[in-house]
Amino acid sequence: MALGSRGFSLLRGHLGGRAMPSGTLRGAARRGPEGRRESVLQRSPLSAIPPVCPLYSHLHEATVISGTEMAKQIQKEVQRGVEAWLALGHERPHLSIVLVGDNPASHTYVRNKIRAASAIGICSELILKPKEVSQEELLDITDQLNMDPKVSGILVQLPLPEHVDERTICNGIAPGKDVDGFHIINVGRLCLDQHSFIPATAGAVWEIIKRTGIETFGKSVVVVGRSKHVGLPIAMLLHTDGDHERPGGVPKLITPDMVKEGAAVIDVGINYICDPVTGKTKLVGDVDFEAVRKKASFITPVPGGVGPVTVATLLRNTLLAAQKVVY
Repeated sequence: MALGSRGFSLLRGHLGGRAMPSGTLRGAARRGPEGRRESVLQRSPLSAIPPVCPLYSHLHEATVISGTEMAKQIQKEVQRGVEAWLALGHERPHLSIVLVGDNPASHTYVRNKIRAASAIGICSELILKPKEVSQEELLDITDQLNMDPKVSGILVQLPLPEHVDERTICNGIAPGKDVDGFHIINVGRLCLDQHSFIPATAGAVWEIIKRTGIETFGKSVVVVGRSKHVGLPIAMLLHTDGDHERPGGVPKLITPDMVKEGAAVIDVGINYICDPVTGKTKLVGDVDFEAVRKKASFITPVPGGVGPVTVATLLRNTLLAAQKVVY
């Protein structure tokens, strides 16, 4: 499999008002149809790994990466940044969230974001709208928030009702307040290696890779599933060629026979299934966790993996928006 490389600029959230240095990665992946959810498999040729790296000499079960603990670390960093920002006499960062409809999962995600924001000193407000809301009204709301000087960041919780065009709404948010990184300008800047707001989930995957010390330079990477909000930006950050193995969004889609010995597996899948033991609904990813952990070197669980880091990354983007680091 051919490998390619290029440099890219990625705001890591250096909290003194500047961006952290960029890095370079290499990778490639195989092609498949578009999927709604994604998992990232980082494959490491044994011949290319230093003897001290777990990816080279895998003898035990995978190290389970706690996204919950990593998120706490990132949130502490952001909190220190908020305190330093306020000490300079600036206004407190403010996140406005627009939530449409009564999707239970969306309401849970938003509650988690508001709770986390409050814990680190970021103001937040929730604008609730019924599922019948018109696209025009949502655009009016984003226009008002764009012009409000107290608002640092704007987030419209997805998915939206079918009669509302998500791309139009995302592009209605000012690029400098687009903390989700979905505006076409932020996507374009990411493609061109320019500073931009990195979509939170893609940023979370990169944080996990970086903070765990997983080597990616020169390795083959497979992104399973290609959505415009998660799979595509992950591929951009890892510099795959946009090819994908197969669609994501399927419980236990990734099985041990698909994973190379010693691979690092980052599961971004979100699936709700009925627990056969309790009969209750539970959250799982795309990876057959218990089976794959016996073969991988690193693995993230669902829940408690990428999700908490995604929230922390979003809050860091909000601070960066207040500091006007990108725009």
